[in-house]
Amino acid sequence: LVMGRAVAAARAVRALTSPNPWVGAVVVTRSGAYEAATAPPGGPHAEIGALRLAADAGDDAAGATLYTTLEPCAHTGRTAPCVDAIAAAGVARVVVGVIDPDPAVSGRGVAALERAGIQVRVGVLADEVEAQLAPYLKHRRTGRPWVVLKLAATLDGRTAAPDGSSRRITAAVSTGA
Repeated sequence: LVMGRAVAAARAVRALTSPNPWVGAVVVTRSGAYEAATAPPGGPHAEIGALRLAADAGDDAAGATLYTTLEPCAHTGRTAPCVDAIAAAGVARVVVGVIDPDPAVSGRGVAALERAGIQVRVGVLADEVEAQLAPYLKHRRTGRPWVVLKLAATLDGRTAAPDGSSRRITAAVSTGA
């Protein structure tokens, strides 16, 4: 599945794109498929990266299908809107994993693509993309970070003895020892 390739591309850059979400995209043209992921801040988003790879290979994206794990942006930030580049390249169809809940994007990317006459399908591998982007999606939906913490502490809230020495405060079965 092509969207699976986009998910894999995003997985490869998970810790490298903050504060941007880690997104993967694949452009499928008549001649081939070109995949990319979001670059570090200020660099191209996944959709632009995939379109550039196709252009660098001398492949025309007119009539192509673009698969992307997250709704393409329709606003200007550090980079220009992805939807403008997608439309300018002549992409005919965009397949999206999930809608971006960021208020600057949420539904606007899909609407802009449809206004440009591009067919849009949303929800392909949505469960997998939701799981992959869970920290980003939670932050955008709630304003709170995705935090996972497992902490062992004594009843008085300590994690070490007062003199700084370490003593076991959990059972061996809990630590795997």
